[in-house]
Amino acid sequence: MRTTQPLTITLPLDMAQMVKDKVSSGEYATESEVIRDGLRTLAARDAAIERWLREEVAPTLEDARAHPERLLTADQLRKNLSNRTDAVTAKSRSGT
Repeated sequence: MRTTQPLTITLPLDMAQMVKDKVSSGEYATESEVIRDGLRTLAARDAAIERWLREEVAPTLEDARAHPERLLTADQLRKNLSNRTDAVTAKSRSGT
């Protein structure tokens, strides 16, 4: 049984050239390898985003809903960001 399936795809010219350049540089043996590697990278990115959402975002949202008193107001957030920006700017100017 075959484990691959031929597909015909259309790419913008710049992407098509990128694929050809990867093959001509010797980095990949075929255009199919370039596309497969790109799809593996996309799948890894999607999995990382899913993991981040599940492990960090959802628990943070649940905590915020359970303890709304811990949340900052928009004004508090702006002030904190401004203070942090000022501190980074001052540190940058002092060279430390």
